[in-house]
Amino acid sequence: MLAHSRPCLHLVHFQDLTPAQQQGARPVARTGGLPCLPEGVDWPEGRKPLVLTVDCGALPREALDIELPSDGSLLFFTSIEYEPESSVVLHVPADASTTQRSAAYELDGRPEQVRVYEPDVLYPVPGLTVSPDWRDAPATSAFLGSGVDGDDVLDNFEDAVRRAAAGGASYGVAVQLGGFSSPWQSAPDEGDLVLLAQIHGQAIDLDVYTQTLIVGTREDIAARRYEALEFEQQV
Repeated sequence: MLAHSRPCLHLVHFQDLTPAQQQGARPVARTGGLPCLPEGVDWPEGRKPLVLTVDCGALPREALDIELPSDGSLLFFTSIEYEPESSVVLHVPADASTTQRSAAYELDGRPEQVRVYEPDVLYPVPGLTVSPDWRDAPATSAFLGSGVDGDDVLDNFEDAVRRAAAGGASYGVAVQLGGFSSPWQSAPDEGDLVLLAQIHGQAIDLDVYTQTLIVGTREDIAARRYEALEFEQQV
């Protein structure tokens, strides 16, 4: 199982931490709100909502096996309520002078406003994700033995390992950075593509039941070629 696993970071709300984790907890991300962008950088084309801002300097980056910036912020613009026509990830350097952008704008002479989600802070919980391929390993058959309802045993075992890795925190409705995806449909992180982020709609708005998965190659993620990322929404 460990041979088929990858580390990740769960970004969860304060109430989803255990009492022990809440002591000294430090936020590393924010959902919703308005973006702070450098001079000359406007709200991305398409005016998609800002759903997540990650403080790269505060992340426990050693808990990941993908390379994220060591400072500054990653801003995620996408639609979580319906399949987005365009989505953008921006990196804002820590030393950039920024100003908060307004949600109001004009379209064909008419006043419009970008959807702004209620801001809330998220806290990091190192975790473990597992590829389904681990169940096909010969050692798994030996572990089960004969005459055993394998699916239930393996489900319970995997859940127990992942809960232990997260220290007991609740991460069902959260944001996940890195690791294997936990898709509701087919997994988009296949071949050369790895998961950058998986965003549950309810982590942003309790009334939104979607899942947004953002993938790219390790090389593009490390080189900050975020325009090459692929976005997929599942419901």
